[in-house]
Amino acid sequence: MDAIILILAFLVILAGAELFTNGIEWFGRKLELAEGAVGSVLAAVGTALPETLIPIIAILAGSGTESSHGIGVGAILGAPFMLSTLAMFVTGVAVLSVARGRGERRDDMPVDTGVLAHDMKYFAVAYAVAIAAAFLPLDPAWPKWVVAAALLLTYGWYVKGHFAEEAKEDAEELAPLRFHRLDVAGHAENPAAPRLRIVNLQVVVALALIVIGAFFFVDAVQHLSTSLGIAPVILSLVIAPLATELPEKFNSVIWVRQGKDTLAMGNITGAMVFQSTIPTVVALLFAADAWHLSGDSRLAFLSAGIAFLSSAAIFIPMARSGHLFGKRLLVGGLFYVLYLAIVGLELAGVF
Repeated sequence: MDAIILILAFLVILAGAELFTNGIEWFGRKLELAEGAVGSVLAAVGTALPETLIPIIAILAGSGTESSHGIGVGAILGAPFMLSTLAMFVTGVAVLSVARGRGERRDDMPVDTGVLAHDMKYFAVAYAVAIAAAFLPLDPAWPKWVVAAALLLTYGWYVKGHFAEEAKEDAEELAPLRFHRLDVAGHAENPAAPRLRIVNLQVVVALALIVIGAFFFVDAVQHLSTSLGIAPVILSLVIAPLATELPEKFNSVIWVRQGKDTLAMGNITGAMVFQSTIPTVVALLFAADAWHLSGDSRLAFLSAGIAFLSSAAIFIPMARSGHLFGKRLLVGGLFYVLYLAIVGLELAGVF
């Protein structure tokens, strides 16, 4: 029964995330926001919303137990890990597939490497600060509150930069609003562009679906971890990000096939910056005892090290050469397999 609930909750989360991403892009367009704000910020937040709400609900709406806090921390750490490894790998496979389909030998991606390098600098600094907070003593708690405030300011400054520097997005680049046909009068008046009221309705409905789905997902993960005898933090670290993060990265695959490589990669790097700051703030403020390196949490925090290594292997060569190649993204898959092997050895009692 828990497995069925898990699958149904997963589908609800995905439906809500798809509606939210589509709606938030139109929301930005109606308000004439910059391309960077709509793509790297709003779209990234939209695709990151499911795996963000899971730890928030686990920590804030849970029972406050070690189990709920463990699920929250595992999901927070799992998102940057999944983005920097498996999501990169899937995007790389898409790039190579498109290049082969076009009969091209080169897999050089037409991306703005300056934008991606900018995103990765913010991610590296913010995530390093967040992980460093895990080495702080449990008492007093105020140093972690200081770190949380610094992370909020960092993300705010990052968003400000995108709003200030990017050009506006053309309306024709947006997919039709899913709810546009529900607004009969508005659709008859202008079939191409929806009214703001129906855009707002779609965003609200999408948020409701994501919250409901995330609530049942967390509950099912807790029950499954108990019945299988697996630590909740491990199950949430692997399953929750895989279920909520990876399918959203198929948006990046679609953008690659459309030749929008900057948008495809920016969706991932922007989500990495978001995941390294906002969800971490929730953990530092409301689950400070779980955001602490110990024997029980070492495997979860090891995923952060894997995320750093995978990111470095992909983006440092890019920064040096000024080019990003699809084959380079495949490195993320190797780091993902490496971490799964470590998790398997841990569960087998080798460590």
